[in-house]
Amino acid sequence: QVQLVESGGGLVQAGGSLRLSCAASGRTLSLYRMGWFRQAPGKEREFASSISTGGFSTYYSDSVKGRFTISRDNTKNTVYLQMNSLKPEDTAVYYCAADPNLYSTWNRNGFNSWGQGTQVTVSS
Repeated sequence: QVQLVESGGGLVQAGGSLRLSCAASGRTLSLYRMGWFRQAPGKEREFASSISTGGFSTYYSDSVKGRFTISRDNTKNTVYLQMNSLKPEDTAVYYCAADPNLYSTWNRNGFNSWGQGTQVTVSS
């Protein structure tokens, strides 16, 4: 399996921006569909975004669409999540995940490798 490490989380005011990174090791990232999930305290893990192996297809949940942008650089084995216009309700631990099954970008299933998560806190 691929190993994933997220970074870039932190504390930001509402309306601000953050860029999360997910660095992969152990296997080449181009073999995987990649996704970002998030989990707020007391809530279930939410599927936020996904990107195909070549980066040509993306998916966003309604809660982040228009504000977040997922991208990948397979030469750097890294996936990114650019988060703009952040809201307090975006506060959560953000996880990146890898799907070797290459399900469609809208599919929340298929991910079998996970990072440890990075905390994002948005103050009002």
